[in-house]
Amino acid sequence: MSTDVKRVTTVLTALLLAALTTTASPAWSADSAGPSAGQRIASALRTSPVYVDEAYADAVPPSRQQQLERQIRRTGLPIKVVLRPLTKGDAFDGNSDILAGTVRDRLPDQRELLLITTDGDFADSLNGYEWPADTHQTRDAVSAAGFLDETRDAGLADLTDKAVELVAEGKGTERYEEAIKDLDDAAAPSATPDGQGDPDDSAATSAASYSGGSAWWLLFGVPVLALAAALAARGGIRPRRAAPAVPQLVFATARAADEAELRRRAEAEVLALGEATQSADLTTTPGLQHALDAYAAAGRVLDEARGLPDLAGVLALVQEGEDALTGTADTALPRCFFHPLHGRAALRTGWRPLGRRDRLDVAVCQECADALRNRRAPEVLTDTDEDGRTVPYFELPAERSVWAATGYGSLKAPLAGINSRRIRAR
Repeated sequence: MSTDVKRVTTVLTALLLAALTTTASPAWSADSAGPSAGQRIASALRTSPVYVDEAYADAVPPSRQQQLERQIRRTGLPIKVVLRPLTKGDAFDGNSDILAGTVRDRLPDQRELLLITTDGDFADSLNGYEWPADTHQTRDAVSAAGFLDETRDAGLADLTDKAVELVAEGKGTERYEEAIKDLDDAAAPSATPDGQGDPDDSAATSAASYSGGSAWWLLFGVPVLALAAALAARGGIRPRRAAPAVPQLVFATARAADEAELRRRAEAEVLALGEATQSADLTTTPGLQHALDAYAAAGRVLDEARGLPDLAGVLALVQEGEDALTGTADTALPRCFFHPLHGRAALRTGWRPLGRRDRLDVAVCQECADALRNRRAPEVLTDTDEDGRTVPYFELPAERSVWAATGYGSLKAPLAGINSRRIRAR
C-alpha cells in the first residue's frame, strides 16, 4: 500500500472506531525494551542475516532460520531479514517503514542493503526495502511473493523463502506485474449467460466470502475498497503507487498523525542514543564526547520541537551522535538534504537553487537524486515563513532556522550549527 493509502485507511479506521465505541485507546508509552529494539536488531544482523523475534519462534524455528541464512548467503547479495511483530505503540509504532529506517541507520557501514521485514498493516505480509537504489527491485519482488498462488496459504518461513528467491532473481517488477494481472483476472466478476451480471450481488458475494459476512468488514472494508477502486481507476493496477484524491481535511489529519508518530520515534531514538553513550567506554570510543553533546542537543531540540522540521532535526542529531560512537562521523553521509525524513543520504551531488548562480554540494537519497537527474523537483520538507506561507525549509533565512543553515548535515554538522549560532532550533 502507498503511504497515502495507509494514511487514509488510518483515518477511516479511527472514524469507525469512534462510532463503534467510546472507550479511549491507551496512550503510547515506550516499554523497557522499546528504545533499544533497533539497536539490538542491528547488532544481531551483524552476525546473521536473519533476525527472528521470539514471538515468531514457532513460525520460523531455528532450523528454518538456518535454511534462510544459507539461502541468503548463496545469493551473494547483502540481504537482511527482520521478522518481528509490529503493533501500534511499540518501539516502531507498528510501522514497517520506521523499522526499516531504524535498522538502516543502525548499519551505517553497510552501504548496500536489501531488507525484508514484516508488514505493520498485515501480519501475514512482508515489505521490501533497498539502499542506495532499487537495483534488485527488492520492493516489487517482496510484494510479488505475497500474491503468488503457491504462497496463498504459506507460512511466514515459506513466504520469506520465496521473497528471498524473487529478490535474487532480479525480476521483481516483472513478477509483481504478472502477479497483480493474474489477481485482477481472477477477481473479475463472471458474467451471466445473457451478459447482464448484477454488480450489487457480485460485491455482496465478494465481501461475504472474504470476511464471513462480519459487520466489521461491511463497516471498514467497503470504504477502503471504494478508495482502492478509485485509486486503481486513476493509476492502473498498482494502487499503492497512485496518488488518491481525498479531502484536504484528510491530509491535515494525516499530517497531524505523522507529526505525533515522528515525535514518538524521535523520543525512542534519543533514549536509544543515551543508552548507547552510557554503555560506551571513553578509552575505546574517541567520539564519545561528541556523541554525548549530540545526545544533549537532541534532547533540547525535542523538548522545544514545534513541528516536523524540528523533529527531523532531532533525528539528524541522533544520527550524528551514532556516527560519532561508531567512528564513522568523517565518512558517513548525513540525512537527505531535500527531505531528511527520507533517511540517510546515498550520495552527494551538485544542486543550484532556483534564481541563484552558485551550486551547493548536498547529500541526497537515491529517490531525490533520480528526480534531479530526470529534471523533476524532488520531494522537500516544508516549513512556515514569517508571512505564514509554506515554503521549502531551506528557503528560510539561515539566521532564523538552524536547519536551513545546516541542511541537516549537508552544509554543516547539525551540532556545529546549533553550537556556533547559540540559538534555539527554530
